Amino acid sequence: MSLPSVLMIGTGEYTTGYAHGVASASDKSAGVVGISLFDLRRRGKVGRLSMAGTNGTRFPKIREHLQSAIGDRYSGFNLEFDSYPDDTVDRAPGAYQTALDALAPGDAVTIFTPDDTHFEIAMAAIERGCHVLVAKPLVKTVDQHLRLIEAAGKKGVLVAMEVHKRWDPIYTDARNRIRSLGGFSFFQSYMSQPKSQLETFRPWAGKSSDISYYLNSHHIDFHNWSIQSFAKPISVIASASTGVATSRGIPTEDTITLMTRWENIADRSLGTALYTSSWIAPRSDVHSQQRFFYMGHEGELKVDQAHRGYSVATDDKGFASPNPLFMKYTPDVEGEFSGQLAYGYRSIELFVDAVQQIRSGSAKASDFADRLATAQTTLAVTAILEAGRRSLDTKGGEVQLTLD
Repeated sequence: MSLPSVLMIGTGEYTTGYAHGVASASDKSAGVVGISLFDLRRRGKVGRLSMAGTNGTRFPKIREHLQSAIGDRYSGFNLEFDSYPDDTVDRAPGAYQTALDALAPGDAVTIFTPDDTHFEIAMAAIERGCHVLVAKPLVKTVDQHLRLIEAAGKKGVLVAMEVHKRWDPIYTDARNRIRSLGGFSFFQSYMSQPKSQLETFRPWAGKSSDISYYLNSHHIDFHNWSIQSFAKPISVIASASTGVATSRGIPTEDTITLMTRWENIADRSLGTALYTSSWIAPRSDVHSQQRFFYMGHEGELKVDQAHRGYSVATDDKGFASPNPLFMKYTPDVEGEFSGQLAYGYRSIELFVDAVQQIRSGSAKASDFADRLATAQTTLAVTAILEAGRRSLDTKGGEVQLTLD
């Protein structure tokens, strides 16, 4: 059977490692989506690759960056891809439509674009019969989420949210342990990125989305994934800190906390979750602080994802706590890319594997509800995020959730 073609919509940091005319200074300097798919093509799992952006004149520099960050660093990589719009076109927001027209039903699309564009692009891909992997958050509202579920069901395609935390071996083990700790009582998470990200995301920060949609979505999905079989969210109250972003002319909150009340289904007892995210952290040994604490009725656990006893210090880059479990960019002794077991890579690969199983007829899109973060199983995540935004917009009012 033929291999699926894959269209990457969005050409920024997470896809290519290239942002605002330079290589990203974050922990994703070689990108995640692009390098994973180039390697999956090398391994015979995908066929034609393409990218769609809004500015074709960026593609020559993107190709130069990919050659420097990937082609010159590893052996055996083919970095060819078709690009939309043409390299001479300065501005074409609808170029992804032309790129989608070049696909066939059963092909795959990844969407890593500003949050408020996810819904329109995903619907266009679904209408063409394509399987879709969307950056978190999947969409911004429950209404959009439900419409995606309906459209995907009619077309029989897979629509999933890319939440790589699910493939982190520490988080996976924690999820399994949480399910044996009785009813839910308390959860507290914190995730941050440095102030430099305010500049990286200046074009959309506070305009099309906020730091809660961007970062809190990680731990909200993890928490929901862990306890959704025995608890449900029922209300949200949000609070925010301000000052740093606005001083830079960026109309957005610095730090957002969502206090979410959960109800245990068996006995209607209550639990509380605090999800906090920020993009005004100082430069430190990690790009993202990432940690959480969980308490159940019969036990507790905590995870510091950013620090696992591994540190590196060099003359040119100073002290750092790297996380090769997310993406392993260091070549092996033969100069080859060896990041196939990293959870950022596996998140892409497992979606591709699911697409091929559906194409071959050995599985249906509905078979992946318990294996991937499908649209059908992540509605509560969107509901909490939307309620948080609505709470902030009403100066901290409580927003009730009705997901039954």
